[in-house]
Amino acid sequence: MIPAQQVIDLALKAAGSGRHAGTETETIVLVTDRAEASLRWAGNSMTTNGVSNSRTTTVVTIARDDEGPRAGSLCSAEVDPALIPELVAASAEAAAGAPEARDAAELVGGTGVPDDWDAEVPGTGAEVFAGLAASLSRGFRGTDQLYGFARHEMATTFLASSTGLRRRFTQPTGTVEINAKRARASAWAGVSTPYFVDVPTDSLLEQLSTRLGWAARTVELPAGRYETLMPPSTVADMMIYLGWTMSGRGAQEGRTALSAPGGGTRVGERLTDLPLTLYSDPHAFELECAPFVATGTSSETASVFDNGLDIGCVDWIRGGVINALAYPRAAAAEFGAPVALPADNLLMTGGSASMDEMIASTERGLLLTTLWYIREVDPTTLLLTGLTRDGVYLVEDGQVSAAVNNFRFNESPLDLLRRASQAGIAEPTLPREWGDWATRAVMPSLRIPDFNMSSVSQAQ
Repeated sequence: MIPAQQVIDLALKAAGSGRHAGTETETIVLVTDRAEASLRWAGNSMTTNGVSNSRTTTVVTIARDDEGPRAGSLCSAEVDPALIPELVAASAEAAAGAPEARDAAELVGGTGVPDDWDAEVPGTGAEVFAGLAASLSRGFRGTDQLYGFARHEMATTFLASSTGLRRRFTQPTGTVEINAKRARASAWAGVSTPYFVDVPTDSLLEQLSTRLGWAARTVELPAGRYETLMPPSTVADMMIYLGWTMSGRGAQEGRTALSAPGGGTRVGERLTDLPLTLYSDPHAFELECAPFVATGTSSETASVFDNGLDIGCVDWIRGGVINALAYPRAAAAEFGAPVALPADNLLMTGGSASMDEMIASTERGLLLTTLWYIREVDPTTLLLTGLTRDGVYLVEDGQVSAAVNNFRFNESPLDLLRRASQAGIAEPTLPREWGDWATRAVMPSLRIPDFNMSSVSQAQ
């Protein structure tokens, strides 16, 4: 492959002067180079590993004429430089036939070329798993059967436009997921790690062994509402879905759970007396992510016209009060709201109790470990349904006493925050359900007095 910078130069050159038959055009080019390594194991044996490299090139054309601004976007995984003019032409054709863009704004102007613009693109390889593999090999000598998957990706995105904009960012992403099985019991643990220098494999295996030990005794429980301890991974799965739905436009138009009765939004409404703040921050320590917009498609929370715009820290919920909704520039201007752009991470402050302390103060309740197959039931209340998986445990008199059957649940993340009676220590975590898309999270544990286990599930 030719360097990504050359792809950008060729695309912008193919786009030409920016004026054609009375139409002014502007061009945005995004090139993302990815290097990915993976490792799998099953039945206490390494099975496969692999390394791959790929590139995606996206060309966005903005056409402005008497019919109003229009946007067309084409993405390709082809790496042949000879095909770049065709991609640019197809993007221009898409813009010419598009309806007027509701999210139109002036493009972000150039601010100079970053110092690392021409630096080598970092990669990854199987060697990144050396420490993990050594720890797993020791675990393979035990009696529990271990299964799992590790993945590491280095994705470098180059963003440029005909307005002179140049931005670059490299995103490291890594995850480790381990399933352990003993008799008929199963347990899961996972972590997110950007560079695989700090994976606590031995600690994860110890946690899994403890949970499998809890499952030596089993108890069948009916559906119902139970006091429930939600560890950070399960809280992340619920809060990430909430974050995805915090569109200002959707709330203003009465289509979401953040819409106020009678019109407007619920910004300013208190959800909980717990001092919880839900926020995103591209500069959060060890959860760093792209500090600028880089998108090939527009949505209610991001706009192609905002490409290159700085992303800052946003408190979506502050001190238990709904504080902000997501507004690209055009929507912010339309509704008279501040611009607020979500970063690719999500964090929530918590309390001071450890999970062991929360268990010790529980007279009778359930301890979850992971959630699975989460789907939206009602967008107007953000009611979600899903399944528990790989370990639900009964807590009696301050101790875990048994494993119980799995359940289907029906809950809204907004309602969980409203009813939560305690928050534990906030810590980095990997969501089980959304871990393929959202790996950068810090969440507390939550105590829910009446978590709705709507039916019994036969899932293991």
